[in-house]
Amino acid sequence: EVQLQASGGGLVQAGGSVRLSCAVSGFAFDDYSIAWFRQAPGKGREGVSCINGDKKYYYDDYDDSVKDRFTIFTDYAKNTVYLEMNSAKPEDTAVYSCAADEGRCSGWARTYRFWGQGTLVTVSS
Repeated sequence: EVQLQASGGGLVQAGGSVRLSCAVSGFAFDDYSIAWFRQAPGKGREGVSCINGDKKYYYDDYDDSVKDRFTIFTDYAKNTVYLEMNSAKPEDTAVYSCAADEGRCSGWARTYRFWGQGTLVTVSS
């Protein structure tokens, strides 16, 4: 059974950093793309970043600085994908969720069949 569990959210001050974790199980890690999405209050879900093996993608449809401030990486020993968020902004406030599926990375939520629960990140100004 494919399972994903996101954690690490909380309250962070603007300019600060937070690291989100997505622990995965039930599938061959290298065969899947694992992505982070976020949904801010009153807005739709948007792709943030995705990793597939050595390939990393950052989706900056709404924020050009995501790729400069966020880092996605994998700890294979822990079967965990991380999203390191630096220089946090109040507009980063959202529920962050991780998702996985076979195939290439995508910034479209409908691409992914498997989802973990969300973790709330609140950035105070």
